Order: sequence, then C-alpha cells, then structure tokens
Amino acid sequence: MKQRSYKINLDRIGITASMLCAIHCAVLPFIITVLPIWGMGFLANEAVEITMIAVSLIIGIWSLSSAYRKQHRRMMPILVLIAGFACIALGHFSGIEPLEPILIPIGGFTIAAAHYINLKMLKSCPLGHQ
Repeated sequence: MKQRSYKINLDRIGITASMLCAIHCAVLPFIITVLPIWGMGFLANEAVEITMIAVSLIIGIWSLSSAYRKQHRRMMPILVLIAGFACIALGHFSGIEPLEPILIPIGGFTIAAAHYINLKMLKSCPLGHQ
C-alpha cells in the first residue's frame, strides 16, 4: 500500500491569509453598518485585525526565511514582504484616517505577492528542491 506524504505549503497558506486580510480591510468600511445585523460584528473588532496581521507576519517570516536559508538565497520575496508590512503598519499607526483603508489592503496584496514570488522561486530552483 502506497503511503501519501502531505506537505504543508506555507506560501499557499500565506497567500490565502494575506488575501483574506486585504479583502477584509478593503470591504470592511463599506459593510460595517450591516455586520451586526448579519451576526458578524466581531469582524470589525481591532483584536481580529491584529490577529490576522500577526498570523500573516508569522507565516511570512517562517516561510520566506526558511526558503531563503535552505533554497533560493534571494532577498526579493523578503523585501516585498517587508514593504507589505510597512504599508500595513503605516496604515494602522500613522494616525491619518483616510490612508488606512488604502494602505492596509495594498499591504495585504503585497504580502500575498511576496509569497507568490517565493513560490515561483522555489518551483524554479535548479536543484529540484521543493
């Protein structure tokens, strides 16, 4: 009987988490008034946002640093990840309210792009690492 080996792909999880975070932050200002009616008022909670950012940060650092150290040795995905989190941090902590709904989704999509770039670099690794 053949045994299957399941490998967790952190880049795919990171892309999904970052995209969900970006969509959440982009859509939330438009639907915030109807969330309590739908029983989803918790989505507008600051703790939910911080948790989503923290999960994305942990997955991003773990995935990209591991791929850098063990396989492709290219800084591009890490630099894109840093740019994404810089956008999110600026949006959250700058105190400029009109920037928040713009910078945070851009940061989420940028983080997803970092994972995508990392995934492509891993697949094109000449040594066949994956």
